[in-house]
Amino acid sequence: MADVIKVLGQLDPSATTTTTLYTVPNLNQTTVSSINVCNRTSGALTFRLSVHVAGAGADNKQFIYYDKSVSATDTFSAVLGLTLNQSDVVKVYASSTGLSFNMFGVETS
Repeated sequence: MADVIKVLGQLDPSATTTTTLYTVPNLNQTTVSSINVCNRTSGALTFRLSVHVAGAGADNKQFIYYDKSVSATDTFSAVLGLTLNQSDVVKVYASSTGLSFNMFGVETS
């Protein structure tokens, strides 16, 4: 088994659209070490983050954060240690344009 430390995903999503940030590749497992959400605007914005096991459709049980506020020109950082299997999907949602999402971790193949 090989571990690769990497940036798992970077995204500047459209407003009010659930968007895939990262999908675990086939025959891999992933440990998400951290997620950072940067608000590049002059007003507070909110975001959502969800984990869809094996690419499952939307369900309320999947949310890690729901309408979490990020102050103007600030960054929210979370150290998570999420463990994901192949085909698991991390999705994000932004209340408006101006949020940047960055996810870091280790892929194991």
